[in-house]
Amino acid sequence: MPYLAEISRSNPTCLIFLVDQSASMSDPIGGEAPGSKASAVSDAINRLLTELSVKCAKEEGVRDYFYVAVVGYGHNSVGSAYGGALAGRDLVPLSQIAENPARVEQRSKKVPDGAGGLVETAVTFPVWMDPVSNGGTPMRQAIEYAHRLTDKWLSEHPACFPPIILNLTDGEANDGDPTVAAAAIQSLASADGPVLLFNLHVSDAGGSSVTFPDSDTGLPDPYARTLFGMSSLLPSHMRSYAAQEGFVVSDGTRGFVYNADITAVVQFLDIGTRASDLR
Repeated sequence: MPYLAEISRSNPTCLIFLVDQSASMSDPIGGEAPGSKASAVSDAINRLLTELSVKCAKEEGVRDYFYVAVVGYGHNSVGSAYGGALAGRDLVPLSQIAENPARVEQRSKKVPDGAGGLVETAVTFPVWMDPVSNGGTPMRQAIEYAHRLTDKWLSEHPACFPPIILNLTDGEANDGDPTVAAAAIQSLASADGPVLLFNLHVSDAGGSSVTFPDSDTGLPDPYARTLFGMSSLLPSHMRSYAAQEGFVVSDGTRGFVYNADITAVVQFLDIGTRASDLR
């Protein structure tokens, strides 16, 4: 059975976010959440980095169970999307991420008031990456960039829980067919199993979202069907987590979401990174 390796300080794994930063990401996201697709995705990743840091925090500080890269692709180029002190870096240990947000914002959030209603309160919101939307969509190059990072990681951590790559995009690559690059990265493996590539299609189209499907039936366009075909099957423990969240899953369920609002984005990222019990 693959995907059983524990994630620990002595055997960490890596997460690589590939973030579409093309011009079309400035369009509004579908669903009820207001704002652009770029803002929704950057907020989701910033929130996840905070949650990962909290999850991995012990008395002595944040433990380096994960090394995380945030790679932007747009402006017809590919590279690190971190800001601040982490700018230009690729895989960064989680403790350094926790210590180095580019800034910390004050945001408002509605919370239960104890009497059945909601009250607005101020919360801190660390920011590591900002929304960007400009230029084309070099998705193939981004996957090849992740391939280089992953291949190097596996040479140094051959027994790790397999690396997870999460590609967040609103559509079509403009630098050639990304499916060959996707197959190449999925052919990489640690002793615990093949690398996982998941895709999240943040669309401005209307209609219902499609979350963790087991076929491309019902997907509305060829771009969504291509991304579905590029997505890894969800390992059994991730299917269990997805089922606990109320999603219908099967042995053919893939790590793919279409037309997600911000809530679904966060759920997708959480399921994709809740890899195993951390030691």
